[in-house]
Amino acid sequence: MKKKDIKILLVDDEPDILEIVGYNLSSEGYDVFTAKNGVEAVAKAKKKNPHLIILDVMMPEMDGIEACEIIRNTSGLENTIITFLTARGEDYSQVAGFDAGADDYITKPIKPKVLVSKVKALLRRLKEDENKTEDITTVGNIVIDREEYKIVNDGKELILPRKEFELLALLTSKPSKVFKREVILDKVWGNEVVVGGRTIDVHIRKLREKIGDDHFKTVKGVGYKFVL
Repeated sequence: MKKKDIKILLVDDEPDILEIVGYNLSSEGYDVFTAKNGVEAVAKAKKKNPHLIILDVMMPEMDGIEACEIIRNTSGLENTIITFLTARGEDYSQVAGFDAGADDYITKPIKPKVLVSKVKALLRRLKEDENKTEDITTVGNIVIDREEYKIVNDGKELILPRKEFELLALLTSKPSKVFKREVILDKVWGNEVVVGGRTIDVHIRKLREKIGDDHFKTVKGVGYKFVL
């Protein structure tokens, strides 16, 4: 996919951020459009169907967390890459962001060149997805459709956020195998992306809620495994 075909939605209530970050991303050749708040972000995401959304957390009318949740539950936007851009680096807000379905978290202030590098790293996932072949796997009562990013659990269809899907696909690829935390971070998030230490725990908790608590076992000090 060419850069000019990659659509990026930049959302922030600070005009300077929209101007500076938008300029740098546009200069790289991406198709960039902007929004000033969560309400506008949701509307533009539905209309434009972006490949990547860079979303501020603290905004008027609707904050980024709520906007992210709505976008994640919108048909056709389940697999859009979402990264939060915020000055709030507290652990609780990071957890809230990942809980809402975010893929990454960038803390302001950040140098434009560094942000562009992180955007390039996130967008590599688009190429990886394009290179994946059709793959439908059945593990117990769970059917995993990698082509459509769809799960069927006991006959019930589930559409999971991208990271939850990839984490489930990894763990179910070898049932009963213990995946170390560093391996999970590398395979699911990529070693070029820096995420908080509680990221995996948040996603495992969401999978337990949706798939079933008994399927996911914690191996203290090591990682997680999927069991039938």
